[in-house]
Amino acid sequence: MATTDRQTPTLALAHALAAAGRGLPVFPLSATKLPALRSPHRGEQRPAHCRGECGLPGHGVHDATTDPAAVRALFAAAPRASGYGIACGRAPHRLIGIDLDVDPAYGSDAAGALRQLALQHLFTIPPTVTVLTPSGGRHLWLTGPADATVPNSAGRLAPGIDVRGSGGYLVGPGSVTAHGRYRLAPGTAHLTPAPCPRALLRLLTPPPGRTARTGTRPASGTASGSAPGAPATAARRGEGLIQFVLAAHEGQRNTRLFWAACRAYEHGFGDALADALTAAAVRTGLPEHEARAAIASAARLTSGRNEEHGGAA
Repeated sequence: MATTDRQTPTLALAHALAAAGRGLPVFPLSATKLPALRSPHRGEQRPAHCRGECGLPGHGVHDATTDPAAVRALFAAAPRASGYGIACGRAPHRLIGIDLDVDPAYGSDAAGALRQLALQHLFTIPPTVTVLTPSGGRHLWLTGPADATVPNSAGRLAPGIDVRGSGGYLVGPGSVTAHGRYRLAPGTAHLTPAPCPRALLRLLTPPPGRTARTGTRPASGTASGSAPGAPATAARRGEGLIQFVLAAHEGQRNTRLFWAACRAYEHGFGDALADALTAAAVRTGLPEHEARAAIASAARLTSGRNEEHGGAA
């Protein structure tokens, strides 16, 4: 766990000013990776749905600015800030953050999953700014075109891959959090964020009413792995997810189950499909207690990762 000292806020401001000078909108963060300034609307009986229109600081990612004087003012109001956030989706860079997470709880190989996506959809990730996280993961910085709005997502592309787009933010390099320091990967400090490959951008911006295609598509067919008692509607909607789990080979059973459970919870029928997913995973050889644990992890992840402050990575 990282420790902070009296120099930490000064260094955080210095890093934030440097980022702002490169056209990246920034705002102060606490050691928890949440915005360091409290909302000016706290305590109101009917809090306003305000994104900074009131003119006061304390609106999270909506405070982000590239103006040096405004950055200094934000940090002056947050003297204990130990880091800074970078707003994604904002001009001029319209930053897209690809967060390759490391979570031994569900055996995620996010970097491997991204390589699989690249092979299937015929794109390569160009050399770009890369930030190493305290957990051992990494953030890839890409830029998007003005006519594309990339939504935030957690695990939608594949387990362990989170995306930060419009309304989200990335923890900036040099920030110190309760778990450690974010730092630039060797050899990437001189780079600028590279344009997002078109094929990847299509995965990140699914057409209205449709979910993004992912690296391994669930097969269609009958939900032969459905558990007795699963509601018929959920079973029909989850046929592809169940077949996806049933097709898992040794070494990918937990990952496939976790991915399928995330999709089910994101679409509102995770609890109804949990038993059917468990039964399918057990048929592939996964112990039932491991299957239940993976599904519970998916439920926790999808319910809480993106609810506060637009999502951070």
